[in-house]
Amino acid sequence: MENTNQTKTEQDTPNIVGVAAGNDAFTTLVAAVKAAGLVDTLSGQGPFTVFAPTNDAFDKLPNGTVESLLKPESKDKLTAVLTYHVVAGKFEAAAVMDAIEKHDGKFTVDTVQGGKIDLSLKDGKVILTDANKGTSTVVIADVAASNGVIHAIDTVVMSN
Repeated sequence: MENTNQTKTEQDTPNIVGVAAGNDAFTTLVAAVKAAGLVDTLSGQGPFTVFAPTNDAFDKLPNGTVESLLKPESKDKLTAVLTYHVVAGKFEAAAVMDAIEKHDGKFTVDTVQGGKIDLSLKDGKVILTDANKGTSTVVIADVAASNGVIHAIDTVVMSN
């Protein structure tokens, strides 16, 4: 009989796409990653930090937005939206909070898409501020993956 109390090694942990696919809160994100052709990229060696919008975050977008982004002719725009949520490197919550505090309350990260997101703290939670001054809150931090880490966010951030 297998010991289920064993701690998982990093090799046993799925990659970012596998972790997201195994969580019902990320079904829209997983569909979007597949439609954008980013499965191989986000399954790659990394490491990556993904600020992953939950289904509820996608539901906040105007009606028809998700459906429009998932169409084949919107692949470039969808890719840009998704890669705006990805940062090269593995930044767990403690490191993010430390960076924010060391930079006078705001730390700017470069996204894989090429844009920037400002990270700050409010009531002990990490807040993302996008290029349009829209904000999102990290609602679940430090979801481990073999090639990085996922932080679930409550609002989709946009670069323009």
